[in-house]
Formats: sequence, C-alpha cells, structure tokens
Amino acid sequence: MNFTVKRNISVKMRDGIDLVGDLYTPEKKGRFPVIVFRTPYGRDDERFRKSARLFASNGFAFLNFDVRGRGDSDGIFRPYFNEGTDGYDLIEWAGKQSWSNGRIGTFGASYSARIQWLAALMRPPNLKAMISIVSPSDPFVESPTGVHDPMHISWRYIVSGRTLKSTDGIDWENVYKTLPLKDMPSKLGMDFEDWKEDLKHQTLDHYWNRICYQRRFSFIDLPVLHISGWYDDEQVGTFLNYEGMRHHSATAFSRENQGLIIGPWGHSVNSSISTDLIKFGSKEIIDLEEIEVNWFHKFLSSSGKRRGRIVKVFLMGENRWLDLDDWPYIRGKQRKFFLSSGGKANSRFGDGVLVRSIEEIKWGKDSYVYDPSNPTPFITEPTSSQIGGPDDYSSVERRDDVLVYTSGILENDIAVLGDVRANLYVKTNARDTDFMVMLLDVWPGGYAQRLCDGMVRGRYRNGMERIDFFEAGQIYKLEVDMWKTGHVFGKGHRIRVQISSSAFPKYSRNLNTGLDLATDSEMEVAKNEILHSAEFQSNLTVQTLD
Repeated sequence: MNFTVKRNISVKMRDGIDLVGDLYTPEKKGRFPVIVFRTPYGRDDERFRKSARLFASNGFAFLNFDVRGRGDSDGIFRPYFNEGTDGYDLIEWAGKQSWSNGRIGTFGASYSARIQWLAALMRPPNLKAMISIVSPSDPFVESPTGVHDPMHISWRYIVSGRTLKSTDGIDWENVYKTLPLKDMPSKLGMDFEDWKEDLKHQTLDHYWNRICYQRRFSFIDLPVLHISGWYDDEQVGTFLNYEGMRHHSATAFSRENQGLIIGPWGHSVNSSISTDLIKFGSKEIIDLEEIEVNWFHKFLSSSGKRRGRIVKVFLMGENRWLDLDDWPYIRGKQRKFFLSSGGKANSRFGDGVLVRSIEEIKWGKDSYVYDPSNPTPFITEPTSSQIGGPDDYSSVERRDDVLVYTSGILENDIAVLGDVRANLYVKTNARDTDFMVMLLDVWPGGYAQRLCDGMVRGRYRNGMERIDFFEAGQIYKLEVDMWKTGHVFGKGHRIRVQISSSAFPKYSRNLNTGLDLATDSEMEVAKNEILHSAEFQSNLTVQTLD
C-alpha cells in the first residue's frame, strides 16, 4: 500500500505551546486508525521514518512528533514532566481529524515508551491500545540509589539542545568520576536545572508523583504489548508493567489482553548483542514488525474486542523461543544455592562455593574492603545507549574486593526462567554502603558471562520512601532483586555469584559516609562482611523451568 506524507504539522497544547510533527497516511482516501509516536531524539531519524512508513503502508495514519522543547516543537524540554498532558492533548486532537476513525494507539521505545504510560494515566477517551518497548520504570526502580547515576549525564547531554549532541571527544570516564554529583553537568560545561532539582529529592516523595505510573495501573483500561530483552538495562520495567496490567488494570478486557515479548537483546530490541563466544543463534531476530502491525490491527479496528494475549520469551543457552500461556512461568520450581567458603572467597582464586543444601554450608564469613576511590568496575560502553551485556567478568573477579562463589561443574543442564534474587546476611562498619550481586555462567574455558545483577543501597534497604542507616556491628538481612533471566546453564558449565560494593559507572558510588548523596565528596573506606551458616543462610534463589 502506498502512502502520503504531510510535514511540519503544528498542534497546540492546552498551555499554548505548539508541538510539531509529520503525518503519514495511506494514499487512499478514508478514515484510518491512528498511531501516535513522540520522541526527544529527532523525528526525522531514519528509524522513526521507517516505522511511519511501515504503519502507513499497512492501513494506519501515523503521527511522528517531536516532544516539547526538542526538534521543531516549541517550549522547554523538561524530561517527562510535561509528557502526560501533551500526550493527552495530541491523542485527542488526532481523534477529531477527518482522516481518523477515532481509535488511537501509541507506540515507541525507551523515553517514547514511558511517556505513553504518563499519557494513558490521564485516560484520553480516544486511546485504545499501546505498544511499549523497553519502557523505563518509575524513579528509583531500575536504580535504587536515590540519585541520578553517572551514565545518566551522557543521556541528559545528548538531549540538551534542539537536536542531538555528539558524544565524540568527551572523556566520559572522567566525567562520571565527578564529585559531588551536583557538579557533574559543569564538568561538561553545562548547567541543567532539572538535574540539580532532581538531586534535592533523594527519596520517593511528592516531587516524583507527577512522573510515576507503576502504582496506578488500576486507572488504565488498555491492551498493551510489552517488549524488551534480557540484557535491556531497563528490563525490569517491562515485566512490572506486564504483570501490573495483567492483575491490576481497570477491566477484565485489559487484564486479558496484554502481550509480552522478551528476546536475547539489549536496549535496542530485535538486534544482536552477541560476543565472540556468546552466540544466540539464527532465531534471535524475529519478524517483530508483523507482530506490532497485527497488534494494532486487533485493537484499533471498529470493534477492538479481539483477544490479544501473547507471551513469547527467548531461552538463552538453548537459543530457542518459548510460547507461554502467561508470565510469570509458574510450572517450574524455586531452587536455592547457598553461599559457603573457608573464609576467603575474595576473587575467583578464593575458596567461595555455591552449595545445594544447608548441611553443606561451612560456618563463617567473608570480608572485603570497599574503597570508593577505587570502585569495582561494571563493563559497559562509554555512554548510556546500552549499559552492559553478556560480558566476561573473569578479569574483574581478580580483585580482592569482589567475593566469588562458584558451583561445581554441572552434570546436567539447569534452565532458569524468571526471578533471580539474592538473600544476604551482612555486616558493615559504615553508616551507609552498597551491596551488588551478579549472576554469571562460567563456561568451560573460563569465560564468566554476566546474566543479570542488582543492588541495595544500605540507607534504602527498607524502601525508597525513607532513609535508615546501618549500625556498626549489627547483622542485616538484605534481599537483592537481580531482575530476571531466561538461560540454560549447560552441562559442563558452572553457576557463579559475584558480590561487591560498587558497579561503576552503572551505579553511583556510595561514599560510605551517610552524608547527602548530591553534595558529599568525602570518602570513607568500608569493611563489609557476608555471613553464611545454618542460621544465616545467604543464598541465591532462582526459578527453574522444570
């Protein structure tokens, strides 16, 4: 089907600001279902024009718009804070146009996904369906640190003008080391008022309510297709959104019409992140465009009442797709691996092991020194476009400030699908410090493949709404949410858990002082301990496939 394009359309928002975009419509005359797409990354990017051509060629009108303050749209760009009302106004305007059938869908990835949720909360009457790809969560969900993490500054820099800024020629590692955190923009010669204002709110207080959506699914009555990848650094949001809509959305219709697709991908879905050793096979790329087109055809037709649930996840290691009835997959069983050692689990050359039963645990503890001036590195590209992947951590595990617990060689495959959590019993001499935990697959040649990880910042161990500092000498139980994975540990491989107190620059460094996170630049060294015994059963808990 051919299509036509009308460029530089202006639509006035309720406060008088004009948003500007392009309209793609099928060449034939008529009223069409409409898809609304909004982006801070420049609507003329070929990726977005390709999506517009795809949907217009399949019978949809497609609105491709710059968000407020970006590209050709008027106003000031304040990440997320105006997107709910702007989305509502644009959706309702589209529903009244002569080329519209009054049934609107929204579409987009990352920033363009999260702003769909903010618009949906306002319940625009014409909005009938969404496709949400790699959606960020509410504040402090992906990153429960109380502050912007270092790599966020690269994103804020990229979108700081009307058009995308180049990141070439900037020493990002040096920028990320800037202390105090409030001064990080000045390291780039910039001054972001929103950066400074955000840092004043280090708990989940009233300030963040305007851009929170994940506690309000009961307000939303929409079928949504949720898409992400196991290595997406926003992965957790997609699962929270699917499960939240399946169980808590407004009607039986919306609860029954949710879709979930999780591939062996990073933040850029349906594209390979393989390494020289880690290959996900010929099936890792799917016809995602067909799935997306079909989703909107189901729910933007005149009736819009067709069943649309789909759950499709990729099982890494075996490199095959699983078609499931729902998520979470509950027909398997929960399995625990207990941490144990002779007291010297430091580095991969230490004596840390994972054991299957409580009886095998050696009573004791492992200790390490965390120095924030020399943080444990997290392997990643220089900017925030993709944070981490199936990287080899064997070199990081040479450090003595990393505790390493490894299973014996597996005699049979173990397929893990679902939640990954660590339950740790810890002690520290610091008022505040962090605990990072990572799950890895150790290949026969020694490659330690990162699968997933998570962290707890001590002051937020009881939730992001309040601050509770550690008391020296006290034992604390911490539950570390390491998100989810779908992976087969093959016969001959080993399962590994890595524990440290930093993962820099993925997360901001805890300076261990307990002082204000935005203005503090003093550092203290922390001595941290992990306990393991029949009483203090520090463990890794996973959900197996069968």
